[in-house]
Amino acid sequence: MSAGRRAGRVPAAALLAAAMVLPAAGPAAADGEKVRLPVMPARLDAGDPCTGGSKARATAVPWEQQNLQLARTWTFGRGAGVKVAVVDTGVSAQAPTLAGRVSAVGSAEADCVGHGTFVAGLIAAAPAKNVRVAGVAQESRIIAVRGTDERGAATAASVAAGIRAATDAGAKVVQVSPALAADSAGLASAVKYAAAHDALIVAAATPDPARSSPGREPEPPRDYWPASAPGVLSVIDMDARGTRPDGAPATRGADLAAPGDGVVGVGPRGTGHFIGSGASFAAAYAAGTAALVRSAHPELSAAQTAQRLTRTAYPADVPRLDPYAAVISVPDPVGRTEAVRDDSVVMPPGNGSGGATRRAVWIAVGGGSLALLVAWAALVAPRGRARGWRPAGRRPVAGTTGD
Repeated sequence: MSAGRRAGRVPAAALLAAAMVLPAAGPAAADGEKVRLPVMPARLDAGDPCTGGSKARATAVPWEQQNLQLARTWTFGRGAGVKVAVVDTGVSAQAPTLAGRVSAVGSAEADCVGHGTFVAGLIAAAPAKNVRVAGVAQESRIIAVRGTDERGAATAASVAAGIRAATDAGAKVVQVSPALAADSAGLASAVKYAAAHDALIVAAATPDPARSSPGREPEPPRDYWPASAPGVLSVIDMDARGTRPDGAPATRGADLAAPGDGVVGVGPRGTGHFIGSGASFAAAYAAGTAALVRSAHPELSAAQTAQRLTRTAYPADVPRLDPYAAVISVPDPVGRTEAVRDDSVVMPPGNGSGGATRRAVWIAVGGGSLALLVAWAALVAPRGRARGWRPAGRRPVAGTTGD
C-alpha cells in the first residue's frame, strides 16, 4: 500500500517448507484429479465469438483453494453482508453458481468475454452438487461493473468510471482486473473517491499474460495503474510452488501475492469450468479475502482491512495471502495485528518474485528433527515479522531493485 519499496528475502520458514512439501503442479490438478479445461481469455480479438459454456467440469478441490486453506477459513464466515464490485468485462446473469447474488450497473449483466464472470466466481461462487470448486466469500454479493468495452479492452476513463460506479453502488471491496500502462487524472480522482467512501480497491499489479507471440521480447518491469496508486492493494499472481509463473509480466512492486496460475473457475454460462492465469485472478482471491475480513470484522475501515491482509500474510519477498490468518488474527495492545497461524499447515515455498523464470530448488530431506524445526519456524517467523522484522508495504519483484 505504501509508495516506498524495499528489498525482501525468503524467511527461514518458507525455505524449510521447501524441503517438506511439493504441491501438485500443473493446471487443474488437485486431489489427484486431472482434467483438461478451456482457457478463459482476458479479451477477444475482432471477429472472435463470445465465450461459450465449457463442457468440462472440475470436481476436485483446486490447488488454489488448498493453498489458501479456505475450508478451514469458512468455519469463521463466508462474507455475508459485504458487497464486492468486479470492474471487468461484466458478470453474466446466466452463471448458475452466482444466481441471485449479482446486481449489475448498466449493461454489465452481459459478459461476452467471460473474464469478469470468472473473476466473480473466484470471489463468490457457491459450490455446486458434487463439485468442490467454490469462491472465497460465497455469501457476499457481487456488483457487476463494466470497466472495459464488450471485447475486454480497457482505458483509464473506462476503469475510472467503473470504480466510481462501484463506489456509488455501495461496494465495500472493489476488485479491478485491468492493469493500465499509464495513470490519468480521472483515474487518480476515482481512486481517491473510493477511499473517501471507505471502499477498498484491490487491483491486479500486472496485466494478464497476452497470447504468446514467437520471438517477442519480455517487457522490462514497470508500474501499472490503478494498482500503483496510493491506497490501492496491489496483487501479483503466483503458481502452485509460490513463484511467479513463466512469462508473467513484470512489475516494480506489489503488496501481496496470491494464486493466479492455472486457477479453476466458472464461465459466463453453463455449469462447466475454465482455467485461467494472471494477476487479475490473484486480485480476485485477495478481494474475496477482504470480503471475509470485512464481514467478520465490520468495525475495520478499508485501510485497516488492507493493513490486516498485508500484516497477516505469509512472509516472502512479496508476502503471500493468508485468508485464515487474516480472518482470525487479533490486534495486540499497540494496535498491530498478531497473526494466529495453523502450524500444522506448511505453505508452499517460493520467492514470490515478479517477471522471473526462477524456480525453487527442492531438497529432499527427511527426519523428525526437520519436521520439528519447520513447525518452530512456522510459529516464530510470522510472529517475528508481525513485531517488526519487516515493515508492511509494497515489495519489489524479480529483476528490480529496491529503493
